[in-house]
Amino acid sequence: MRKLVAAGSLLLLACGCAHYQTPGGGVSIPAITDSPIAEALARQPAAQFPAHVIVARVQAAGYESASGRGFGNGRYSVLTTRDIETDEDFTQLASLPGVAGVGPINRILLPVDLHSAQELREAAAHLRGDIILLYTIDTRFEKSRLATTCAAAFVDVRTGYVYGVAEGSAADAQPPAYWRTKAVDAARLKTERQAFSSALQEVAKAWTSINAEYNRTTAALR
Repeated sequence: MRKLVAAGSLLLLACGCAHYQTPGGGVSIPAITDSPIAEALARQPAAQFPAHVIVARVQAAGYESASGRGFGNGRYSVLTTRDIETDEDFTQLASLPGVAGVGPINRILLPVDLHSAQELREAAAHLRGDIILLYTIDTRFEKSRLATTCAAAFVDVRTGYVYGVAEGSAADAQPPAYWRTKAVDAARLKTERQAFSSALQEVAKAWTSINAEYNRTTAALR
């Protein structure tokens, strides 16, 4: 599986904005799901369809912004606060064919130390999830340009099998003076929302293929 997105470090704003820094980068989803190749190839899909999908946003360790703070220590954190997501987004996911329901990850079920997707899968299992949709947001300031990428992956709760991936991106370019104002965080939220929306479109396409291939009921009707 190709690399989705590198884990970003905190970046200082250029153009005289050294006092502002991004809240934290995305976390590499392959980095927390990776394993020796033989083991990865041995994993098999085990989800039951229609599937209950558990959604989790993962970020770099120590992630913090004006609108949310990541939970957990270790290799990554989990952001349970919705700052760019809407109820309509999850309603849209729940309406996809082969989806029995969609629910968020609950931090009560997570340990403080987070080192791999195993902790997320165990939490999803407590919620009777079949597949966990992991996604991460990576935002970077480059000169006068703000760029955001949202990467996502569908992971089998029981086995860790990766069904598919999706990605979306967005950018905003403004004069240097713009980034010296308080509007910079609003711009961050805007591009992150756009990247997330773009990724959701790809998520829907990926799920359509996943459902067609792995949902035995759907396959039997073809």
